[in-house]
Order: sequence, then C-alpha cells, then structure tokens
Amino acid sequence: MSATVFDNRVCTLGEGPFWHPTRKQLFWFDIVNHRLLSRLGNRALDWRFDEPVSAAGWIDHDTLLIASASALLRFDIDTGDREDIVALEARNRVTRSNDGRADPHGGFWIGTMGHAFEPGAGSIYRYYRGQLEKLYDGVTVSNSICFAPDGRTAYWTDTTTRRILRQDLDGQGWPDGAPDVFVDLTEQGYNPDGAVVDSEGAVWSAHWNAGMVARYLPDGRFDRMAEVGGRLASCPEFGGTDLSVLYVTTATMGMRNPKPGDGQTYEARVGVTGLPQYRVEFS
Repeated sequence: MSATVFDNRVCTLGEGPFWHPTRKQLFWFDIVNHRLLSRLGNRALDWRFDEPVSAAGWIDHDTLLIASASALLRFDIDTGDREDIVALEARNRVTRSNDGRADPHGGFWIGTMGHAFEPGAGSIYRYYRGQLEKLYDGVTVSNSICFAPDGRTAYWTDTTTRRILRQDLDGQGWPDGAPDVFVDLTEQGYNPDGAVVDSEGAVWSAHWNAGMVARYLPDGRFDRMAEVGGRLASCPEFGGTDLSVLYVTTATMGMRNPKPGDGQTYEARVGVTGLPQYRVEFS
C-alpha cells in the first residue's frame, strides 16, 4: 500500500496528527517550528506558539488540550486563545513535550524528551481529572503512546531501544504492573516512532528513517505496511468521515538534502478503520 500527499506544506518535525471526532478535521504539529496546522477543504490553517508544541486531545467541539514544552494548555480553535492548565517540566530547559494521546478513561498521556536527544532526560506522564502524575522516567525519546480498544492495555516506546512496550492498565487507566515487550525491532533495525491502534486492536507504527507505517497484530506479529513519500515517517492517525483514512506525518529534521515529499503529510486507504479519539475528562 502506498500513500498520497494530503498536505504539501513541509514540516521540519511533523508530528502528533489528531482527528477531531466532532469537527471531522485533522490537526498536526511542526514541533520545532512551534506550529499547529490543519485544513478545512482547500483552506490551509496555521497557528504559531512561543515554544514547541507536539500533541493534542479534545476537550469539546471548540477546544483542544495541547502539550507544549512547558505546559498542558487549553486552546480555543476558533479564536486562537490559549491558557495554561498545568505545568509540564516548566523549570527544565533541557526537555520539551513529544508524543501524546488521550486514553479510553479520559486521561491524557504525554511524553517528554531532551531538545538535543539527551539520554534518559525524558519521562511519560498521565494527566487525569486535573492532576499530572509521572508514570515512567529515564526515557530518551518518548513515542508510540496509544491504547487497545478495551482500555486495559497501553503501548509506548523509547525509540532508542527499538522496542514497543505493552502495559496492562487497571480499571481507571493507571499502569498495573511492569510493561513487557510487544514488538522488538532490533534485528530489523527499525526505529518505532508514533503509533495508533485500529478498530481490530492492531498497532500501526511509523518507522522513522524507513518511509513506512507497519501494522502489528495484537499478538505482536507483523501484518502489512503502508509506504509514504517522506523517509522520516513520524506518526499515524486514523480519520475521515468513517475513520478509514490513515494520515501520516513526516519530517525533514537533520536531512542535509531533503527530497521532494520529505516533511509532507500523507493519507492512505489501508483496508481497516480506526477508533475515534477519546475525550479528555476534567471532572
């Protein structure tokens, strides 16, 4: 399967694609350029921030929860107004936010990492009903945060380990016990970046520097892949009116000579539908 270009704006670090289930609209980020992007038909939308922004969840039809380098903030889509909700490593100048996603229980998981990929500088947190709690630390590149349809399993990775981990969750969505290995890509040499779970419980993982998104069944077996025109595939997301379109962000970060297609955002029909994004609960 191969993808076509959805949006030809080139991102240095395209990330965090997010399909708003009530607006039927895709949002995504260019992290290092402090941008939130979207489209409405042929109209390209672009919001600028004072620091890196990387991931989003939805609060209501008009409002997003956005992770920035120093906070989780409330963002009004129509006015562009923003308000900090809770600090996120605000005193740590080494780190910024990276991959994140809302969970089926109304929480929001968000990972951090060093601006210069400092080893072990990052962590993964969960924001739940007004409180932010650290779940894991010593993470270099936090990624692949996504959740099984039953709400009892989370996935995440430190990309530098080339292993996607599987974490059991309790009835409120908190980690229950230690994670185990879901997929080990060391032998293949793939770098798992962002990921999303489809309606059949399979995990679609963007493989950085491989120009593709790979599908892994719930038992960890490889199933199929979708190729994208950008070599640095960073994160997938299901969207479209029936959630049958797989969107994929890519990047040009670190490339000396980016090729046409690098850094653009793609779409593909992959023969399976996704799950709607979960709403972030505040009470």
